[in-house]
Amino acid sequence: MRFPTRQIPTVLPGVRGTLRAERPTRALLPRLRSGDVAVIDHTDLDRNTAQAMIDAGVVAVVNVQPMVSGRYPNRGPEMLAEAGVAMVDSIGEGGYSCLADGRRVRVHEGQIYDGEQRLTEGREVGVETIREEMERAREGLGAQLETFTHNSSELLRREQDVLLHRAGVPRLDTPLEGRPVIVVVAAPDAAAQLRGLRSFVKDQHPVIVAVGTAVATVLEEGLKPHVVVVGDDSEALPASKGLRAARDVVVAPGTRSGESAVQALERMGIDSSRFVSTIAPEDAALLIVHAHHPRLVVGVGVSATLTDFLEHQRPGLASTYLTRLALGPELVDAASVPTLYSGRVKRRDLLLALVLCVIVVAAAIATTDVGQGWAHDLWHSLTDLADSSGSQAAGGAA
Repeated sequence: MRFPTRQIPTVLPGVRGTLRAERPTRALLPRLRSGDVAVIDHTDLDRNTAQAMIDAGVVAVVNVQPMVSGRYPNRGPEMLAEAGVAMVDSIGEGGYSCLADGRRVRVHEGQIYDGEQRLTEGREVGVETIREEMERAREGLGAQLETFTHNSSELLRREQDVLLHRAGVPRLDTPLEGRPVIVVVAAPDAAAQLRGLRSFVKDQHPVIVAVGTAVATVLEEGLKPHVVVVGDDSEALPASKGLRAARDVVVAPGTRSGESAVQALERMGIDSSRFVSTIAPEDAALLIVHAHHPRLVVGVGVSATLTDFLEHQRPGLASTYLTRLALGPELVDAASVPTLYSGRVKRRDLLLALVLCVIVVAAAIATTDVGQGWAHDLWHSLTDLADSSGSQAAGGAA
């Protein structure tokens, strides 16, 4: 008699997760959760976006576009690879349409499956691929710099009154003149940089300027924004709690009209002023601060390197460069402050130093003949005083 054999299920290879697909990428990031497979349409994945996906705990990233186009050495793919996130790129528009949001899938060797059914495929991106493409991208950096220089010249011609003469910069109710100012921009490392400034904030009591959604970061770190600068995207406005905490709210719409944000703020009952310029909100915040003559400006989450500038991937890139030229040595990167600033000298520290000096001097004198004579005389004086006090106490008792 033949008994039925037990079938052992085969475990299919690859990483598994739930598809999360939405355009643009910034709209997708808040929806990502641990174990998700992020589907993006993002050429030259930048560092900030990659870090946000790593923090969310995604297991794989599927990209409609190439992770590295070769224009410049973007750092996003390298960060994902180091974090162990599987990557597939160049699936194309047709591939994107096959990946429905919320579907459970398996990603293996550049192919995306639902069980054993293949949905679409692209190019598997590994460490070696990234290194080769990053090397080629460094060679193509010159062309990007030429475009960057041209855009900067055009912006300077168009916005020279703002950049050179601060024309149109709104006045603030918050006093900034002669005070240190911290400008906080939304970035993956903004919270960590703020924590590194705790001693500076405690001692110097700076003005806090938050740009857009960075208001949430400021509040989470237990600080209060004095000035909030927002763009024209009403959906990306900070929560009303952060806006109401600020003394000044400025709408810097960049190339847009600004009406959307102004109307949204009016519905909240929040008064605002407007900075009419094509300069991006992050750069507008720095120029507004600069126009009010602060003693020092500390940038939290702001772009600091050439690659940071290029990774912004926006038409306002040139304003980032020119704004930093306008501020010059007034602007300091937050990462440098803990190294340069150790805090004010406290009164208790001075007292402790004084006590230690007295002890050291006394010990030095005690080793000399004069010092030993003083010590001997002092001892006898104290002994006589003690004997005299004891005799008076005994007489009183009698």
